[in-house]
Amino acid sequence: MTVKLALGPVLYFWPRERMFDFYQEIAKSPVDIVYLGEAVCSRRRELRLSDWLDIADLLVAAGKEVVLSTQALLESKTDIGTLHRITDNGRFMVEANDMGAAHCLAGKTPFVAGPHLNIFNPPTLEFMAETGAKRWVMPLEMSGEGLKHMQQTRPAGMETEVFAYGRMPLAFSARCFTARHRNLPKDDCRFTCMEFPDGLALKTKEGQHFLTLNGIQTQSALVYNLVHELGVMRDLGVDVVRISPQSQQTDRIVSLFRDVLDNKISAEEAMRQMEPLMPDQPCNGYWHGKPGLDRMVA
Repeated sequence: MTVKLALGPVLYFWPRERMFDFYQEIAKSPVDIVYLGEAVCSRRRELRLSDWLDIADLLVAAGKEVVLSTQALLESKTDIGTLHRITDNGRFMVEANDMGAAHCLAGKTPFVAGPHLNIFNPPTLEFMAETGAKRWVMPLEMSGEGLKHMQQTRPAGMETEVFAYGRMPLAFSARCFTARHRNLPKDDCRFTCMEFPDGLALKTKEGQHFLTLNGIQTQSALVYNLVHELGVMRDLGVDVVRISPQSQQTDRIVSLFRDVLDNKISAEEAMRQMEPLMPDQPCNGYWHGKPGLDRMVA
């Protein structure tokens, strides 16, 4: 069974030209599926929907499957209007990251049930299949054992995707903590998060990396890395593994995951090469049913 490689949406606020340059490089990378769009904060308007569609055309021409991602937290009528323009785009499949998006897509077109829908049990997955989901993304906090149970009962035709690399998007808030860091109100944030292309590190009083602030999103500080689990995922029938982009070295991370999936190098060798490329230390606790920041030795 061939496991596909997906690149998740860019979760950070990068300048417009940088974003176009990034996807020019991704078009040449060995990734199969690319998720596009602003999934975190509606104030980030460097790219409009028409720009995302231009990038989508570029990637399709390069042989990639394109999926448009929706925001996980909608807060205004403008957000809802944007949601409808995405779900009604008529060309590209959509990743629903809240139930409002799933409702817009239900019964009309196949869609991806994103990681923020928190699908933790077979009846919920069955419900999503009945509404039209053709792929679901395992919640970050689910363990490998939990996934095994889901795979044994997943509906016919339903594909499974696993977030396998990147800082984990753990929570969303109506407040913007990056703006708060600058003593700015959210409505006048001055787009402060553009100063932090991989998020703003939050440390404990003891100086240990704890979380990463990314506007209204809170991420893990450590980098979830399941490269050692790719063989297990293949045995479980996982269809797609997802890499979450970072500002540097994403193309090399993608290539290393591809090499492991193609049995060109071992997971141990891939991890050895990845560690200097990662923005922080690796972790894999959730997969093993442990605290997320734990690192279990393979």
